[in-house]
Amino acid sequence: MNIMDFNVKKLAADAGTFLSRAVQFTEEKLGQAEKTELDAHLENLLSKAECTKIWTEKIMKQTEVLLQPNPNARIEEFVYEKLDRKAPSRINNPELLGQYMIDAGTEFGPGTAYGNALIKCGETQKRIGTADRELIQTSALNFLTPLRNFIEGDYKTIAKERKLLQNKRLDLDAAKTRLKKAKAAETRASQLNSARLEGDNIMIWAEEVTKSEQELRITQSEFDRQAEITRLLLEGISSTHAHHLRCLNDFVEAQMTYYAQCYQYMLDLQKQLGSFPSIYHCNNNQTSVAPIPSASSNVIGSSALTSTSGLVITSPSNLTDPKECSGSRKARVLYDYDAANSTELSLLADEVITVFSVIGMDSDWLMGERGNQKGRVPITYLELLN
Repeated sequence: MNIMDFNVKKLAADAGTFLSRAVQFTEEKLGQAEKTELDAHLENLLSKAECTKIWTEKIMKQTEVLLQPNPNARIEEFVYEKLDRKAPSRINNPELLGQYMIDAGTEFGPGTAYGNALIKCGETQKRIGTADRELIQTSALNFLTPLRNFIEGDYKTIAKERKLLQNKRLDLDAAKTRLKKAKAAETRASQLNSARLEGDNIMIWAEEVTKSEQELRITQSEFDRQAEITRLLLEGISSTHAHHLRCLNDFVEAQMTYYAQCYQYMLDLQKQLGSFPSIYHCNNNQTSVAPIPSASSNVIGSSALTSTSGLVITSPSNLTDPKECSGSRKARVLYDYDAANSTELSLLADEVITVFSVIGMDSDWLMGERGNQKGRVPITYLELLN
């Protein structure tokens, strides 16, 4: 029975406090009550925390979109994460494309030029898929997880203490309002004409003033204490920024590793495809002959190839004929390059060679000349000089 009485009294007290805060908040919004303003430093800290939270959420969500463009997959991963279960491993797009290429190349025949090229491309795509998977895992661990921990942990604590500070501020202003009203009533009572009534009212309102002053001291102390707690938490935002900066560096490093791996894989693939024989074909509805596009140049046999339309495509040995060449110019070599066959010219980084284009040659290649040495060189390895 005593416990029940206590609970009822506590419930009534809580209801009274809630009502008092609601009244104070409403009167402030209507301009009928004064509001205690927070000091400028605390306001700046609150603004900085809110700004950090908003942009952290945006960066985190967009990073998730970058790493996993499929919204259904993101939702599935989110559900598994909330259930504290590991999401099932799924094949990614580069791996799926690679498998299709390998299966197609096997079907067409590994001994054929196209089949062999498909298999090589498929193997490279699967390696890129593996690198993509590693990028996602590393970024999720070193970048996304710290951002999420801030949103779901540190900032939630800050928001909770901030709300408590707001309540303490409403209690303080409500106490100020009650004291102000009690003092006004006491002044009016002292001005009454009846001495008997004056004495009674003065005693009543004097007690009310004393009670309101005591309440104000308590609420002021609680407000100051909560403001200090909130300030200490908010000052930790600077440390959060420093931590997120380290995480950002980790994310950039992971991306650098990923793109470097992909570049190296494609460079190796380009060299492998460059060693395959070219296959030229003619569209029955066209009068021109075009090579099948590839990541690298197509190596043509030493003899001329004749298309079904009767047009003749000259071999590389004849492409250096002055009648077939454009004006020469200098070029600086950007990277080392090992010739895939005798028709190409090996290059060393930073050396300067003479280059010129040849009619009929793949647009990704130029003829290079160094002293008495001549051969085809890839344009992507060169910086043309004025």
